[in-house]
Amino acid sequence: MRVHILALNGVFDTGLTAVLDAFGTANALAEMTGLSSLRFQMKVVGLRKIITTTHGLSVPVTAAARAQTPDVVLMPAINHLKPEPLVQALASDEVREAGAMLRKWSGRGAMTATACVGTFVLAEAALLDGEEATTTWWLAPLFRQRYPRVRLDESRIIVQSNAVVTAGAALSHLDLALTLIRRASPDLASLTAKYLVTDVRTSQAAYTVADHLAHADPLVQQFERWARQHLAEGFSLDHAAAALATSKRTLARRMQSVLGKTPLAYFQDLRTERAVHLLKTSHASVDQIAAEVGYAEGVTLRALLRRRLGCGVREIRRNL
Repeated sequence: MRVHILALNGVFDTGLTAVLDAFGTANALAEMTGLSSLRFQMKVVGLRKIITTTHGLSVPVTAAARAQTPDVVLMPAINHLKPEPLVQALASDEVREAGAMLRKWSGRGAMTATACVGTFVLAEAALLDGEEATTTWWLAPLFRQRYPRVRLDESRIIVQSNAVVTAGAALSHLDLALTLIRRASPDLASLTAKYLVTDVRTSQAAYTVADHLAHADPLVQQFERWARQHLAEGFSLDHAAAALATSKRTLARRMQSVLGKTPLAYFQDLRTERAVHLLKTSHASVDQIAAEVGYAEGVTLRALLRRRLGCGVREIRRNL
């Protein structure tokens, strides 16, 4: 399988090395286990002769314009954590050229994959229009605002949609590489994950800081503050709208446009966040914690955590 790794100037060091190490480890393990016919032919390509990483390392690359169409093109993220510099970077000539190259390869049948902020580059190139995708969780409000045609689900670490694979924040570059290895050989992907000492993860929800997302909009931030004060009560959209001096329709619309969630779903997020915090920092029983976040029984809280985080109470407390 031919894999082109398209590196842009300012590439996230860990993202680039994680995918290189994952594919390199898979190749070595394939050789060791008699699967030498299964090999990932990696090539780092770029739009310049030499790419400089975020930390100033120089990476020689093959000119993308002269490279053959790959089976997979994987683009590690450029390292922009805040909306303002990211928006400026998206307007650069390099990002526009990268988008044109990605569209060309995609049109010739290549699978396209990226993680974290790299999802913005794919969206700028219209490669995610009409597709499901994920992105780095803290930039989801900006993504949702800029690319309304993309069906965004930032709670997931990996989203596979037709010929595009997207991954969540930062270290999900490793999840992305393992996903691509798994498409070629589930057994090799499992072995590679064991050698790299990493687990299969499916959700970013456990890492999301809910109030960070709420700060993207004043009304959403007000709702977040109100909700935290009423976690132990049953949720009422009527009460929430009245407390914020707005209409139910306006509140629901703003929540959807900023967070892609209903007020009730976000309220549940805050309950989950509070419950996890108490599980990690107190010796209270599950039933006691459930009551504090508004559930009559601990079994309801257990089911909520399992559904939203993909793990249970024992796993949460075991990982302290």
